[in-house]
Amino acid sequence: MLDSDPAAIPASRRRATLAWLAIALIVAAVALAFAWVGGWLGSSRLTSQRFTNAIETANGQVWRGFRRAHAKGVCVAGYFEGNGQGVALSSARLFAPVRTPFVGRLSIGGGSPYGLDAKARVRSMALRLDSDDGQQWRMAMNSFPFFGVSSVEAFYEQTRANTPDPATGKPDPARQAAFAKAHPEFARFADWAAHAPWSTSWANTTFNGVDTFRFVNRAGNVRNVRWSMQPQTPFAGMTPEQREQADADYLAEDLAARLAKGELRWDMVVTLAQADDPVNPSQSWPEDRPRVTVGTVVVESSSAQATGACRDINYDPLVLPTGVEASDDPILAARSAVYSVSFNRREHDIASGEAGAATGHAATPESDR
Repeated sequence: MLDSDPAAIPASRRRATLAWLAIALIVAAVALAFAWVGGWLGSSRLTSQRFTNAIETANGQVWRGFRRAHAKGVCVAGYFEGNGQGVALSSARLFAPVRTPFVGRLSIGGGSPYGLDAKARVRSMALRLDSDDGQQWRMAMNSFPFFGVSSVEAFYEQTRANTPDPATGKPDPARQAAFAKAHPEFARFADWAAHAPWSTSWANTTFNGVDTFRFVNRAGNVRNVRWSMQPQTPFAGMTPEQREQADADYLAEDLAARLAKGELRWDMVVTLAQADDPVNPSQSWPEDRPRVTVGTVVVESSSAQATGACRDINYDPLVLPTGVEASDDPILAARSAVYSVSFNRREHDIASGEAGAATGHAATPESDR
């Protein structure tokens, strides 16, 4: 168990915590969980615009036409095959024994479209599923098993703590240390980032939907749930030496090579909450909670995001079908709001002709420094 007193944490652990603060910025950007919703932050509440500004500043520059977070990725396409086991939990059509097509995206954390794959601790999967009853479900999942901090305020502070100092081009260590001291719960995420094994591929990475949702079945019964996409591809670990030697784009290269040999599959595993389980995504549920495999994500092809179908999709996690509802998880509404701002900004970049690289029409990306 983590000690709640920052002063009691060994120096080596404090150093590890600071080292992984930059990675946790990815969590903040991925969760994007920080817009104001319903006046959470009082009279000086945050807005989705203000938070998106902070993310752009923390990135060091704005890459025109690209997502403000998880800028580097590839489009994927395929289908979700329900097995019928989810019908008792939710009336969503895709849980029936049918195939539901999707347009998806696999990505790495960070704000640069030219980030190094082997340096990105966080990987992500996003899906837009279009069921045959005319409804959509959009999902955004990540490789971390929980969020690093527990509140909207903390996410915003985390983003600001990782903003580069203009004089050095790097975050201010004193500011990072102050953040870590103020949020000792962050040590848990730092421990995961430092010690969890790195997988060799998107194909053998587990993607977790750490937010809580409500499933509603045809009888009107409601159950809080979380889910993960668990790969059928066997896990293989990546050593630090292998990461140092890896190509900058090895994840996309590996994915294309695997798909040339056949489809890639992830099982959708739903975890069922009990009444007193928290909805805050920084808090894990006990391991003994029931799990149900409700179907399989099947990726059939990949394409460059600059010209692929995923480029102009906003993977808003609140686009939900009948049978799936948002919970009281405060992160969800905030993610939706900031995703919208980010989407509108990059689409404006494209419409204004300022995003040649993002659309495949220029060799180098446009940016504001």
